[in-house]
Amino acid sequence: MPCPPELTALLNDHIAQFGTSTDGRLFVGERAVELPKLTYMRAWRSARVMAFTEDAARSPLAATPYALRHACVSTWLNGGVPPAQVAQWAGHSVEVLLKVYAKTLDGHEELARRRVLEALGHRPT
Repeated sequence: MPCPPELTALLNDHIAQFGTSTDGRLFVGERAVELPKLTYMRAWRSARVMAFTEDAARSPLAATPYALRHACVSTWLNGGVPPAQVAQWAGHSVEVLLKVYAKTLDGHEELARRRVLEALGHRPT
């Protein structure tokens, strides 16, 4: 799965400093178990307040960390990554991917038409 170099560096620094749990988790609680939902939601709300404008922080935008998954998959699709590859990275079928994310695709009609014409042997004008 692709990861921006800056995030890769941060994760590698975290692993170098703290290691991972026996099951490979990067972030664990004091007893080396999964963090309680309340713990990470507090951190998430705090991060949203620091990162967003006041209006955005009051909105439902990225209300939970899970929203990042939707943003990531939508970005991959809109970036032109083939749906089969996106589905593999996201861990589900192409059918589920298109059912859930097809509505996020925007502005690709002209590109799709051009690709069809090129596949039929027409040269772009």
